[in-house]
Amino acid sequence: MELLRIHPEVRAALEARRPVVALETTLVAHGFPGGVGAEVAAEAERRVRVAWAVPATVGVIDGRICVGMEEGDLERFASAPEARKVGPRDLAACAVKKELGATTVGATLAVCRAAGIGFMGTGGIGGVHRGFAETLDVSADLGELARTEALVVCSGAKSILDVAATSEVLETLGVPVLGWRTDELPLFYRAGGGPPVSQRVQSAEEAAQVAQFHWRLGRHSGIVLARPPDESLDVEPLVEEGLAEANQRGIRGQALTPFVLSYLHEKSDGRTIELNRQLIAENAGLAAEVAVAYSKLP
Repeated sequence: MELLRIHPEVRAALEARRPVVALETTLVAHGFPGGVGAEVAAEAERRVRVAWAVPATVGVIDGRICVGMEEGDLERFASAPEARKVGPRDLAACAVKKELGATTVGATLAVCRAAGIGFMGTGGIGGVHRGFAETLDVSADLGELARTEALVVCSGAKSILDVAATSEVLETLGVPVLGWRTDELPLFYRAGGGPPVSQRVQSAEEAAQVAQFHWRLGRHSGIVLARPPDESLDVEPLVEEGLAEANQRGIRGQALTPFVLSYLHEKSDGRTIELNRQLIAENAGLAAEVAVAYSKLP
């Protein structure tokens, strides 16, 4: 049995060297309440198609790592909050156990490397957690960004993280952080106030050319293209409350991010849910635009 189940549409696009954009499934299973994740994922796929690229949503289903979803797969993830949150280290074990596995950014990038996909859209990347000096908690997303030739469009690092420290680690790993018409790394829900990006880009064509030159130089790392949210929302006080609540309950590791996101959704009266939906769709669309521009480069 093939370990990778590449959807025929995705396989045909890859063979014809047409633009393909990978999308993750952790946000489908754990990022939104009550099945909303399937709607968000479907809209992200639609935005990729509107920009003339092929979506390749990644997840582990019935012992196979799926690159591109069949009908009903997104709803299966959205209606299964018990789905395993799968990082890069978990892909093989999840497949062997035939568990339903929702892939993180890092795991999705690992699959991109295996399948030959060079572009991805998501909400926010993982990074260095607050209190790192005590916990040593750093997302595996950063390690995969250091070793995968893929451009990831996001709205910066997730708001619960130490964004400044995450930026420093990306610099250490040699991962370019491009700002989409901005000089600052977005703070996920908030457009401004983050550390400086390594380079501002004004167009999809410019981002594509930076990626081409980076990889032609033999730099085998990913590239972050950070797009600020259209609507800016300061949730820092709520983040601190949510982290304090998680600490009180002993919630840590992979369970921390879903808990704090849920806390933000509840305490903001759903404003963070709506903004999260918007930025995921917009980021997917921009990833497709850059992938299309890249496909036209000589």
